[in-house]
Amino acid sequence: MYIAISPQKMGSTYTSSVGAYVEYLEKEDLGKHPDLTENFFDQYNDNVSPEKVISEIDGNTAKLRKRDPKFYSMVVSPSQRELKAINNDSSHLRKYVRELMKDYANSFYRNQQVSVDSIKYYAKIEHERTYRGFEKQVMENAPYRKEIAKLQNDIGKVERGEVNGNVIKLEKKIEKLYDQTPHKQNGNMIVAGMQKEGLQTHVHIIISRKDVTNTYTLSPLAKHKASEIMLNGKSTKRGFDRDKFYEASEKTFDRVVGYDRNYVETYTAKKDFIKNPGIFYASLVGLPTREKDVAFKLLKSTGVKIPNIPVNQHQLAMKIIKGLQKGIGRATRSSEIDIGF
Repeated sequence: MYIAISPQKMGSTYTSSVGAYVEYLEKEDLGKHPDLTENFFDQYNDNVSPEKVISEIDGNTAKLRKRDPKFYSMVVSPSQRELKAINNDSSHLRKYVRELMKDYANSFYRNQQVSVDSIKYYAKIEHERTYRGFEKQVMENAPYRKEIAKLQNDIGKVERGEVNGNVIKLEKKIEKLYDQTPHKQNGNMIVAGMQKEGLQTHVHIIISRKDVTNTYTLSPLAKHKASEIMLNGKSTKRGFDRDKFYEASEKTFDRVVGYDRNYVETYTAKKDFIKNPGIFYASLVGLPTREKDVAFKLLKSTGVKIPNIPVNQHQLAMKIIKGLQKGIGRATRSSEIDIGF
């Protein structure tokens, strides 16, 4: 499960309406029959119009300054294994999101009680994804694509009689470059804008920064995890516990859909991998045989080369750990492995 939360970003200030973002989220439904589209939904309604989303979010911004984000964007991306477990069913995802937003509300540390009914949010499910320019596959293919474009341009010049050259030799060079291109999908070079294969269903959630009463702010990106300060002579609670939220998010998914989560898919494992690689390695090799087999298959599916490690080897091989970190790090940056932080 990959969950990312980011603030509204529209230019140098946050004066823009949420309308542009709502329009962006409608892109996948353009030209589709109404029965095949996904509607915005909230905690209690399965069909919320885009116009209402815009009106409700834009109208819930009392006392926010120009440079204060008016809303937050949360993207919830189940892994392909998780999507297969729910048969890629939108109804299961809607149910999960509604439970997830309870976890979101419970992760705030405030003087006033924060419940899911305190949160003004609207969500939309999408089923497609395209490769973007900054992704590893696109960037590593870029030099080959550039050289191929140059050769194709040279062929055009030769055919127009502008320069001397051998078209057949140039075409063979192009074929060789295509063969050498590191990342392909269905035999085609991966480029920006190409639709990704496999299950790509994910959820976009627009969350108002203000509570439903338009009275107080709720920031999931607050620097303070859970603390108290003196404000106007009164003790005031503040903060958002991200660890608590991420841990709850996967437990809620498992509970709602009956998912059997492997160790390497857990938030704890992902944290240990980054902060305590020794603990991660020891936990990995200490798993029961069946679970360990699944764990290694999941890691290998990301393109990471896992060496044969004796299960009774307790001395940590740092060279192996560093290799795992390097490989999984690359996969993480390219969104091939889902890291929930």
